[in-house]
Amino acid sequence: NAPSFPTDQIELEISETASPGTRVPLESAYDPDSGSFGVQSYEITPNDLFGLETKTRGDGSRFAELVVEKSLDRETQSHYSYVITALDGGDPPNFGTVELSIRVIDSNDNNPLFEEPAYTVSVPENAPPGTPVIRLNASDPDEGTNGQVLYSFHSYVSERARELFQIDPQSGLITVSGAIDYEEGHVYELDVQAKDLGPNSIPAHCKVTISVQDANDNPPLINLLSVNSELVEVSENAPPGYVIALVRVSDRDSGANGRVQCKLLGNVPFRLQEYESFSTILVDGRLDREQRDQYNLTIQARDNGIPSLQATKSFTVKITDENDNHPHFSKPYYQVIVQENNTPGAYLLSVSARDPDLGLNGSVSYQIVPSQVRDMPVFTYVSINPNSGDIYALRSFNHEQTKAFEFKVLAKDGGNPSLQSNATVRVIVLDVNDNTPVITAPPLVNGTAEVYIPRNAGVGYLVTVVKADDYDEGENGRLSYEMVEGDRGFFEIDQVNGEIRTTRAFGENAKTAYELIVVAHDHGKTSLSASALILIYLSPALDAQESIGSVNLSLIFIIALGSIAAILFVTMIFVAVKCKRDNKEIRTYNCRIAEYSYGHQKKSSKKKKISKNDIRLVPRDVEETDKMNVVSCSSLTSSLNYFDYHQQTLPLGCRRSESTFLNVESQNSRNAGSNHIYHHTFTGQSPQQPDLIINGMPLPE
Repeated sequence: NAPSFPTDQIELEISETASPGTRVPLESAYDPDSGSFGVQSYEITPNDLFGLETKTRGDGSRFAELVVEKSLDRETQSHYSYVITALDGGDPPNFGTVELSIRVIDSNDNNPLFEEPAYTVSVPENAPPGTPVIRLNASDPDEGTNGQVLYSFHSYVSERARELFQIDPQSGLITVSGAIDYEEGHVYELDVQAKDLGPNSIPAHCKVTISVQDANDNPPLINLLSVNSELVEVSENAPPGYVIALVRVSDRDSGANGRVQCKLLGNVPFRLQEYESFSTILVDGRLDREQRDQYNLTIQARDNGIPSLQATKSFTVKITDENDNHPHFSKPYYQVIVQENNTPGAYLLSVSARDPDLGLNGSVSYQIVPSQVRDMPVFTYVSINPNSGDIYALRSFNHEQTKAFEFKVLAKDGGNPSLQSNATVRVIVLDVNDNTPVITAPPLVNGTAEVYIPRNAGVGYLVTVVKADDYDEGENGRLSYEMVEGDRGFFEIDQVNGEIRTTRAFGENAKTAYELIVVAHDHGKTSLSASALILIYLSPALDAQESIGSVNLSLIFIIALGSIAAILFVTMIFVAVKCKRDNKEIRTYNCRIAEYSYGHQKKSSKKKKISKNDIRLVPRDVEETDKMNVVSCSSLTSSLNYFDYHQQTLPLGCRRSESTFLNVESQNSRNAGSNHIYHHTFTGQSPQQPDLIINGMPLPE
């Protein structure tokens, strides 16, 4: 029988963002033959962008996984066709094929692009609503919603510009939508963005500059050249002649209709002085804020046309106070509690400081004092609106990294020199359930663990212990375990410690493998969980023993290591003691030293006399056949000084070949009193060189 696939064609869809190494399981081929004659391998033709890897299931059947080997690009090629061949183990092998059709799914990897980064157009001020201004076009090579572009004004575009112009989101056509007045605005700049509808879209931007063409039909125009055209502030200490504002008067008409004369109306301590292209308003008297803190001034401009057209400009002059008060926070310590994983840019809290001074002296601005939070500048964590004191988060906080942090906010007024004060802000980050449990025991391979237990395991036998970690705290990190699927009739799990135990004995006819799907979930408000497949195999080779609880492998390892260290320590002490004892008992006998000591050492009052019968000189061949007890090394060396030698004294510095064997007779021989002939031999070149024998062992010279 040849392998066969269940369908004639396999269709797959793979995103073009799939990275090399991505695996996709394919449908398995079926072969009625069994064993080695069943399906053994799969092949793919051609083998260019994709590879094929044969996998084996737990039941021994084989299936193929499609492996992405190179990067994909839908814009380059969107469809691929391959032939999958399934081979059995016969000789020759039978095979079956199926056509594999792969469609590369588009991802939003191309951004819209305008033809030009900037456009400049003009429109007359009397253009009616609906007049087209410009049609913009941004192209996107992606398909579907990824390539569908929508146009809109950027948030930077002013509200007034939005009232005067509008843009069609589908076509990109900008048209007039309000009454355009040249005197109100000469030029409008519109920031337009084009954004596709795909995920993670990055918009394209362009700037459209619209110039308004004027019509000559306007009266004189008065411009007050000040920071605020409606309000001018001057210190109460300003001297006479101090300039408080500049005035520019213009008339877009030509000739006499464009020549303008100006004057300041009312009885006020100020005067207007005209120059060629502008005018100035000067202090013309003494100012006292305690008497009057503001003045309303009116400038009148009249042209020389017939009939004459005129215009007036009114503004307020506010007398400011001197800076003599510090800003004062409503409280010295602020605290805010925010949950982790907040949105960057989220509002946290507001700080507020008041200054009783007037004007800039009482105008308070805020800033954050430079400091460090986890070795990072505090400016990377929070920002503050310098005018309102609103504090915003610049990043998403992580409770597991930063539980709380503090910084100082500085409030300073606008005086010169400015006065300032500060307050402390503490941000507490609350934990949320954002960490999924991770199963750490038993070890998992592709989400599966294999456990072997004895076939004769009884009820309550500990199969394994499931452990999981969760980095959250409190209820978010407290875990419970349960079995959701599989052979739950044979096993039970402890919800707290994860111990899996048997609930019944396995008979002779029981199956050899059982499956359990175990889930570890936390107790957060929105519970997160992790699951694992536990494969339990019955093995007759194991002996069943009652398992009392989980085994502490670390404790066993420490005990074993300590036992080995103790045995090694005792062995070292034993060897050291033995070597020290041997060094005391085993000493080299030197003929020269013994003779010299005998002639020069004073005799003790209590001499320990040893009979000549106690020692004898023997050749080497006596060593193996005549081993006798020898006196201790210490007593031997001390007694040698009192021996009376009948033989000729050995020459000094005798060589190894001229040494003798010294052996002390046993206690029984001395008691017998037998007469022995004491002799020494000088063998010279004898192959059996004599040596000194102590305790029956030859020693070096």
